[in-house]
Parts: sequence; structure tokens; C-alpha cells
Amino acid sequence: MLKRTLAGVFRSFEQTGEKAKDPALRTRYYKLSKDAAWEQVVSALKKIPGMKVLHEVENIGEIVGEKKTKTGRTQDITITLFNINPMKTAIDIYSASRGSLGDMGSNYRTILTIFHAIDRQLGAYKMDEQR
Repeated sequence: MLKRTLAGVFRSFEQTGEKAKDPALRTRYYKLSKDAAWEQVVSALKKIPGMKVLHEVENIGEIVGEKKTKTGRTQDITITLFNINPMKTAIDIYSASRGSLGDMGSNYRTILTIFHAIDRQLGAYKMDEQR
């Protein structure tokens, strides 16, 4: 966590992906259709304190939101759901802080919070890795 905070002195964004070095930032996979996951993901996001869902574009699988940090900064967050096949969905997250200074690791922590909330909602469908 200290490493993330130090990196956050200069960086003001964080994102997940299949090739992320940090296992906590790797794309998440769920064994259910994108349509079935959609409402549950939106519901999970709305339960996160300080999180506000601004736009939902279901046909392209994108949810745009913002979250206020404890220091009062605003983070712009994009959650993308990908339909891998009819019964497999992947989820990636991009989070960026407004302003010129680094985020001190807050975008990293926000992504972990979002994944935790989604996992609580879709835990029964979570897959270990892409197969």
C-alpha cells in the first residue's frame, strides 16, 4: 500500500486490465451474461458511500460515475462490462482524480472498493482467471 501511495504522489489515475502487474487490478470475470450482471453492478455501485452514478449506457456496457474522496477531491470513474461470450462477462474500471496533484493512492483504493462491492453482489459467479 505504501508503494501505491508513493506512486500516487505523481499519478492521478488508476485502471484495471488483463495484463496489470498488481493482481488486485486485473480484469474481473463473472460466469453470467452482461445483461444479467448489469443491474446488479449498477445496484452495487449505488450502495458505495460517496459514489454517484451519472450515466448508464447499457448497449455499450459503460457506467460513468463520480466519487468524492475524504479530502474533498472528485474522482471520475468509468466501469466497463464486456460480453466475452453469452455466459461470461469481464469488468474493467478506470478512475481519475480531478486536479493537477497526484491522488496519494486514492484511485487504487476506490477501484478495490468498487470490485469488493461488485464481488459481494456477484460473488457466486466470480471466476478465478480468464479461461
